[in-house]
Amino acid sequence: MLSKILIILILPLASYRLSTAKWKFPDDFKFGVATSAYQTEGGWNADGRGTSIWDVAAHNRSFLIRDRSNGDIACDSYNKWEEDVLMVKNLGVHYYRFSLSWTRILPDGYSSKVNPEGVKYYNKIIDKLIENQIEPVVTLYHWDLPQAFSALGGWTNPIVIPHFANFARKAFRLFGDRVKIWITINEPRLMCDFFKGLVGDITPDYPLGISEYLCAHNVLKAHAAAYHIYDKEFRPIQHGKISITLDMVWSEPANASDPEDVRAAEQNVQFDFGLYANPIFNYDYPKVVIERVANRSKIERIPKSRLPKFTMAEKLKISGTYDFLGINHYITMYTKATKEPPVTKPSFDVDSGGKRFFDPKWEGCAADWIKVVPWGYRNSLKWIKKNYRNPEIIITENGYADGGDVINDDGRINYYREYLNATLQAIIEDGVNVKSYIAWSLMDNYEWGFGYTLKFGLYHVNFSNPNRPRTPKKSVEFFKKVVRTRTIP
Repeated sequence: MLSKILIILILPLASYRLSTAKWKFPDDFKFGVATSAYQTEGGWNADGRGTSIWDVAAHNRSFLIRDRSNGDIACDSYNKWEEDVLMVKNLGVHYYRFSLSWTRILPDGYSSKVNPEGVKYYNKIIDKLIENQIEPVVTLYHWDLPQAFSALGGWTNPIVIPHFANFARKAFRLFGDRVKIWITINEPRLMCDFFKGLVGDITPDYPLGISEYLCAHNVLKAHAAAYHIYDKEFRPIQHGKISITLDMVWSEPANASDPEDVRAAEQNVQFDFGLYANPIFNYDYPKVVIERVANRSKIERIPKSRLPKFTMAEKLKISGTYDFLGINHYITMYTKATKEPPVTKPSFDVDSGGKRFFDPKWEGCAADWIKVVPWGYRNSLKWIKKNYRNPEIIITENGYADGGDVINDDGRINYYREYLNATLQAIIEDGVNVKSYIAWSLMDNYEWGFGYTLKFGLYHVNFSNPNRPRTPKKSVEFFKKVVRTRTIP
């Protein structure tokens, strides 16, 4: 009788183990951590580096930075790069994603003058990563535009396109023998919408409802230019991959049974994400974006649509410029349909329509726009699969912010647990082609307009200490275990 009871007790456990055996990341799935140049390097004027728009903005209009800080020293990764590589190695990850400072390599922004010390700096990092069996994932542009182009209107001026293309060519030539994964541009929505094509709220005002579209138009053409340079001139020899990273804001219908809410939510996703993804995957801007901007422009008595049109040649050049799709995800919101407003000033938000909001029950963190909503992240991945023929996806950023010097970061551990689990669900149950997950961020760093008030790092950085000492947070051991076991503790 006792043996029968034991068998009855053991069988459910065995069944559970069998059923959850599939809940393991595939053998070819890769993990990583990320940073960006301005947020970590410091050395803002060291060894021949030129001036970027963020140097000027943080120095001259620091009152618009939450703690009036700047990235002059940041994490001092310009001097502590070797320690950074050792931290990445300690995590056991496969990838380290970082960006190149355009003005550290080309001080004036133009390809005619190369800074050998800047080239030497990135060569040291890349070589050290490879020496430690870590693959570099390099972003060409992570918002630190050379100041020389600011007075011209930054990304709202097509003059930037050939200069970015030349910078890309130079980077491929200098580092492409070892770098096999390239990202052209990081999160164009933020630099075109929230950052107004330059540096966000800390720049002079550009016409809203116009500048966002000019910026998007030029960014897409610049991305395509860099892609084709790599594809034709370097891929045959270097055999790498190249694409763009877009941030996916997921909009969920406030009432899934209300067709108007469903329509409004889809419209929001198309304006936030489709504006950049659709020309790459589906040949042109989304139909709803084209039609709404044209209609709103007509209501505003503007002679032609505020959304520029691609020529046939431009459409063909942009279409298909991806080897994978980089996705940054932080935000899920509900969308409620609203009435079409009467005549207003040109506005991207009015064009996009709907009223968006967070559920007050959702768990939050120190960054008020980040809530723990893993199902929204999973829905966004399914949407990409459905709309863009299930491309290979690299999650290039996903992370959680603390507001202070937190070491026992249980909130971050819970966040990663939930979002990694949603990643597995998307892969196993939904068939989404996610190949990698790169956490933001390796360490606490300079968070743009929020200065040092938000801490996204797996490693704590003491910014009050001139030596910028790093300390592993509790989440380091959690993340190491995920990578080592390919399961979620």
